[in-house]
Amino acid sequence: MTGKRTTSTRQRVAAWCSGALLGLSLWSGALVPAWARGASDTPAGPPVPLLWKVDGKGGTLYVLGSFHVLKPSDYPLSPDVMQAFAKADRLLFELPPDDAQSPELAGRMLQAARRTDGRTLQDTLDAKTWQSLSAYARRYGMPLESLQPLKPWFVALTISLAEMSRQGMDPNAGLDHYLMQQAQARGKPADGLERAAEQIALLDGMSPTEQHQLLEESLDEADATDQLRQLHAAWRNGDVHTLSTQMAEDMRRQYPALYQDINVERNARWVPRLEQRLGKGGGTTLVVVGALHLLGNDGVVERLRARGYHVERICSACAKQAGR
Repeated sequence: MTGKRTTSTRQRVAAWCSGALLGLSLWSGALVPAWARGASDTPAGPPVPLLWKVDGKGGTLYVLGSFHVLKPSDYPLSPDVMQAFAKADRLLFELPPDDAQSPELAGRMLQAARRTDGRTLQDTLDAKTWQSLSAYARRYGMPLESLQPLKPWFVALTISLAEMSRQGMDPNAGLDHYLMQQAQARGKPADGLERAAEQIALLDGMSPTEQHQLLEESLDEADATDQLRQLHAAWRNGDVHTLSTQMAEDMRRQYPALYQDINVERNARWVPRLEQRLGKGGGTTLVVVGALHLLGNDGVVERLRARGYHVERICSACAKQAGR
């Protein structure tokens, strides 16, 4: 990390990385550390949705920006979201249900995260990062020795997930998880844009430098939980500007390779698959992916607009706010 970056910027990037990479790990309750569970808060009304409608030549998409971990108080959802769900013939998530709900998923992640080179986590980290991790482990009763055989990317996700859980957020309350359950209860078919193996390979394919950066940022984030609250609040408020300019743009500037891997390239792979649902006989599909995959010029929404599709945001709450 460079000395020129502010603490708040580092923490915003850590929160962005967590949101972008936790789509896989948060499906498994086994990855939520027991020492990190916290309490939720009181209801605050339905979130303002990050929801867009895309009209094609024969099919329609409702594209919804998810937050992979939420609080029970984030429900009920906006009527806009539930109306889109009701209209949808099928749903499309980052991961298909058979992957996302597989009891073997946590084990597959852990297997990929285990070192096979005979080195320990401490061997691969600089002294400052190891000291920060040790202090974090002491503060929260985290079993440090259990981390020694693991790669930095997995430890970083564990810490980020722990911080979310400590603030009352729960992967079982995540928007993806909730809508997948709703689809199953109503017999709506659901599929995924990629497989779990692809996401695991993405995480495990991060360079040593990227893994160390992610761990450093996660430790920085743990020291300032207000950054996670701000990210959650921006999602709840449907604040496209904050999510796009203060989160995605920070990461794009500071970690261009990581941003390219976890956002740009995945979005580019997803768009042709989405276009298949916009053609003749495509019906109506509700697409649910991490919110930041939808924002900015690199996002799915602008990519579809650039291909000539009619795109509009669906946000009754936005209209009410504008009319005040």
